[in-house]
Amino acid sequence: MTKSPQDETHQGLKSSIRELCKDFPDTYWRELDEKRAYPEAFVQALTQAGYMATLIPEEYGGAGLGVNEASIILEEIHHCGGNAAACHAQMYIMGTLLRHGSEEQKRKYLPKVADGSVRLQAFGVTEPNTGTDTTQLKTMAVRKGDRYVINGQKIWISRAEHSDLMLLIARTTPVDQVKKRTEGLSTILVDLRQAVGYGLKIRPIRTMMNHATTELFFDNLEVPVENLVGEEGQGFRYLLDSLNAERILIASECLGDAHWFLERTCRYANERVVFARPIGKNQGIQFPIARAYANLEAARLMVRRAAGLFDSGKPCGAEANISKLLSADVSWELANVAVQTHGGFGFAEEYDIERKFRETRLYQVAPISTNLILSYLAEHVLGLPRSY
Repeated sequence: MTKSPQDETHQGLKSSIRELCKDFPDTYWRELDEKRAYPEAFVQALTQAGYMATLIPEEYGGAGLGVNEASIILEEIHHCGGNAAACHAQMYIMGTLLRHGSEEQKRKYLPKVADGSVRLQAFGVTEPNTGTDTTQLKTMAVRKGDRYVINGQKIWISRAEHSDLMLLIARTTPVDQVKKRTEGLSTILVDLRQAVGYGLKIRPIRTMMNHATTELFFDNLEVPVENLVGEEGQGFRYLLDSLNAERILIASECLGDAHWFLERTCRYANERVVFARPIGKNQGIQFPIARAYANLEAARLMVRRAAGLFDSGKPCGAEANISKLLSADVSWELANVAVQTHGGFGFAEEYDIERKFRETRLYQVAPISTNLILSYLAEHVLGLPRSY
C-alpha cells in the first residue's frame, strides 16, 4: 500500500523526535526527577528544532501544522521515556491568543513564542476554593483607567516559574451582577517578568511527580488594559475553545506513556527467567499485557479521530473527552501491569517504571478528572440530566 503524504510527514516527525530524544535518555529524566528540576535543556532543544511552534501559523513564524501533528510529537516524546508536560502548554495556550487576540497582540507575541525568545506556558485558571467550577472564580480584575488591578489566588498553575507570559482567567464583573454565571470572566495576558515581586508572588508546590506546579498570589497587581485578550466578559467561552486541543494533546502523551510501559514490560517478560522459563510464557503475565495492548490500540484510534475532526474545524467535544478518558485509563492500566510484571524491580528507581508510574497517574485527575468527563458524556452526549 502506498503511503500518503500525511503518513510520510507523521513518520518523519516520529523519526526526528526519536533522534532528538536520544540526547535525553532515562538517566536525564531520572536525575531531574530526583532534584525536582525543570528540563531546561530538553525544552530548549525542542524549541530550537521548531516543535514548540507546531500549531503557530507560518505567517507568525510557526510551522502551521495541526493538532494531529502536535499530538504525534507529544506521543513520541513520551514513547521515548520523556515528559512533555514540562512544555506542552506552549503548544495550545497560544490558541486563545491566535483565535481571539487582536492583530497587534498576535504580531507582538506569536513570532517570539515561535522562535522561543518568549515562553507562554502558564494558564492561570484553577483556584483553591473553586476547583473545576470555573464560573465561581474569585480572582478579580478591576479596571481603573488604563489598567486592571488584580487580586486573588490561583493553584496548580504549572510552569509559572519557567514562563515569560501567562494567560489569566479572572472576573471583571462580579458573579452576582451577571445574568449567566459563565459571563463576566475575562482573559488577560500577564507578563510574569514584570509581575513577579510587583503584586504577584509565586510559591512552588512539591508533588509526587516532577511537574513544576505552583500557587499564585495576586495583591493589587496592575496589568495594562491592552493586555485583555478578546472581549471583556467572554473569557469563559475562550477557555472552552482551548479545551478540546488540550484534551487531545494530553491524551497523546498518555498514549506515549502506555507504549513505553508496553515495550518495557514485554522486554522484561521475555528476558526474566524464573523456574527455568521466561515469565512471559505464563498466561498470568501474558493476558493483562495483551488486554492492555488491545485497549491501547482502541484509544489510539479515538485520538486520531478527535485530532482529525479538530483540524477539520468540526465539533469534537465528545471525541476529545473520550480520547482523554481512554488514553489516561490505558496508560494507568499499563503502568500497573508494568509494576506487576517487574515485581520488586518495578519499584526500583533505576528501572524508571516507578517514575513513569507516578507521572502517568496524574492524568486520572488532570487537566480534568475522569468523573467529570463521564458527567460530560452523560449529559451532552447521552441526554441524561445534569448531575451538578
